[in-house]
Amino acid sequence: MSVFTQERLLFSPVSPNLDAIPIIYAFPNEYTVGITSLGYQIIWSTLAMRSDVEVSRLFTDISESLPRDPELLGFSFSWELDYVNILSLLESLDIPFHADQRKDNHPLVFGGGPVLTANPEPFAAFFDVILLGDGENLLDDFINAYNEVRGSDRKTQLHHLAQVSGVYIPNLYTVTYSTPDGAISSIDPVSSDIPSFIQKQTYRGNTLSASTIVTPQAAWENIYMVEVVRSCPEMCRFCLASYLTLPFRTASLESLIQNIEKGLTVTDRIGLLGASVTQHPEFESLLDHLSLPEYDHVRLSIASVRTNTVTEKLAQTLAKRDTRSLTIAVESGSEKVRQIINKKLKNEEIIQAAINAKAGGLKSLKLYGMAGIPGEDDSDIEHTVKMLVDIKKAAPGLRLTFGCSTFVPKSHTPFQWFGVNADAEKRMKYLEKKLRSQGIEFRPESYNWSVIQALISRGDRRLTPLLELTRSYGDTKGSYKRAFKELRGQLPDLDYYVHQNWNLDQILPWHHLRGPLPQETLVKHLKETGL
Repeated sequence: MSVFTQERLLFSPVSPNLDAIPIIYAFPNEYTVGITSLGYQIIWSTLAMRSDVEVSRLFTDISESLPRDPELLGFSFSWELDYVNILSLLESLDIPFHADQRKDNHPLVFGGGPVLTANPEPFAAFFDVILLGDGENLLDDFINAYNEVRGSDRKTQLHHLAQVSGVYIPNLYTVTYSTPDGAISSIDPVSSDIPSFIQKQTYRGNTLSASTIVTPQAAWENIYMVEVVRSCPEMCRFCLASYLTLPFRTASLESLIQNIEKGLTVTDRIGLLGASVTQHPEFESLLDHLSLPEYDHVRLSIASVRTNTVTEKLAQTLAKRDTRSLTIAVESGSEKVRQIINKKLKNEEIIQAAINAKAGGLKSLKLYGMAGIPGEDDSDIEHTVKMLVDIKKAAPGLRLTFGCSTFVPKSHTPFQWFGVNADAEKRMKYLEKKLRSQGIEFRPESYNWSVIQALISRGDRRLTPLLELTRSYGDTKGSYKRAFKELRGQLPDLDYYVHQNWNLDQILPWHHLRGPLPQETLVKHLKETGL
């Protein structure tokens, strides 16, 4: 049985017109991963509900019947290292990797999603068009603008699309450097009719996303996802999920209940999504609604919640709805570090959350933290160990897991100027040793992966040949070092991108791409940390 025949759709695709635009919409990973992406589902269903479009889906392992001559090829880009699969899919379709090598007979290659919205520059050469920000209005604006120049040559099409708010045409901007391996000198449009800056687009409606498809083949089997909130009001200084997606938006209670009812017509598994779900102003009312006897058969899962909103009532509701575990982000056990990053939490609140989770019937608590946060020293790691031991004592029998990553600087956040702390690897090993001896499960994220992530998150266009080389070398830190050695003199070294602290007045790779907050505000927030 085909995976496509197992899908249950929650929208009605329309029959395309005879002259509909043939589009391939790709996810650069396997079907089971791609179809679990709410963003991919929403964009695909939006295209499938337009009569002027005929859309076919493409994954790395399976595809629908693809058009012979697609006019547009889109990628939903959610994970940095999937760039390798983007190149492989372009190759399989016989499309040149670089936009400036494509002819009028090639489709326009467009992309969107969190990776490209944060910093598209390392991948800029691979895309004709990049959509920055929320897709709700931006996608339709892009397709409408393409329709206006559909029969024109490639150059005319790209110049016209560049006028659409949130649409970024990388080839229409020139980046100059002080030296081949030096700092960026300027980023300029190629002509006066091209905007100097592109503003990320923000959707401001009060109905957020919900699944348009439910399938047993998804990574989360048969789950129906409901976006409860978008962004996060906490604004931790390192956090891309907060800063890049501001302002904090909440779905209306009415729309949430309507969406949940819709999902329950095809599945009994509901996932509530958002960076800070329990900070929805009417979350208590939503919880009361989901506690009604008619929902006793429902399996409910919930994304990471704010620590001081973990009540016994929340834990009871989740335990009754087949959830055994809860996830909270604490970042550090050090009050000093939490103050630096603007994490408004006390250790007592974290301990109380664990007590409430256990009292409500949950079996385990997952805490997430980081090592190498700017301003952190070895004593702060000791505080994290102590806090976790205190939690274990306060809630005996509750299974504790501490997931730990290395701090990675992200664009459009106040910590974008900091590099990765090379001591983070040593500190994670120390945490592992101390916590395992206390019977606390420790799940570290690979330090080497954090180095690669930082390289891409702070990278500029000079990384393009490096990414093409590492595709053949493999995605290990050693492969990247080998590629840097091979390209020496053509770009700065690994240390520049990953570990160096950058000057506040230097031109950043994403200088021409505007996020929700101006640079001056990010500098102000950075200075508030006292670092």
